[in-house]
Amino acid sequence: MKIPEFAYSFYERRLQRGLSPERIPHHIGVMVDGNRRWAKLAGAPTSHGHQAGADKIHEFLGWCEELGVDVVTLYMLSTDNMGRPQEEIEQLLDIIANTLDRLGESHRVRVQPVGALELLPEDLAGKLADLAAQTAEIDGVHVNVAVGYGGRREIVDAVKELLLNSAEEGKSLEQLAGELTDEHISSFLYTRGQQDPDLVIRTSGEQRLSGFLMWQSAYSEFYFCEALWPDFRRVDFLRALRDFGRRQRRFGS
Repeated sequence: MKIPEFAYSFYERRLQRGLSPERIPHHIGVMVDGNRRWAKLAGAPTSHGHQAGADKIHEFLGWCEELGVDVVTLYMLSTDNMGRPQEEIEQLLDIIANTLDRLGESHRVRVQPVGALELLPEDLAGKLADLAAQTAEIDGVHVNVAVGYGGRREIVDAVKELLLNSAEEGKSLEQLAGELTDEHISSFLYTRGQQDPDLVIRTSGEQRLSGFLMWQSAYSEFYFCEALWPDFRRVDFLRALRDFGRRQRRFGS
């Protein structure tokens, strides 16, 4: 039986009233999963699922802005996904480019690319870099766009940059090994300077990281939602925040 819209609205308001502002996550990572399955279930082309997922991103960022979330990292295209059929990848990259344009036109978010830009087509990599520069001073939700992203790739890139930086400073490998800490590696990640995610949400019912923020999510809370990403509702988000607010975070203790 379909639940009337007014009932959902009432439930949403009740959920939101129960949220403590002090327990809203500062940084949320989101694995926007299920676009292809959504399209298949709808009997639509895969590209329709990706577009529906892109539209949901804009809606989701509005919820984050309203509820006081400061940083959002969106897992939009992994290095593994780049091995999908060429036609699908080209359509997906076009949708991502359009999504970036819409983010820039909103003048409401600060965008930062998170990933190996050298793996992307030159025009998309340039668009990401330009958008980061254009939105750098915007006082809005900080949106990390994970495109061409892989968690292992990020750690490897961080270690490479750390080694090269140390070489430029004239340090020997022995000296570097003696002083190396996890903070050193963190300072060379794509998300350097940012607080690690408090909460990581994955839609579509899958319960795995798939390489997403492997280093940064060591002490994150995880929330797995059965809804496919295009079907992810505000009430689902509020439930995730309610669940997060009830947890006792231990940070490894």
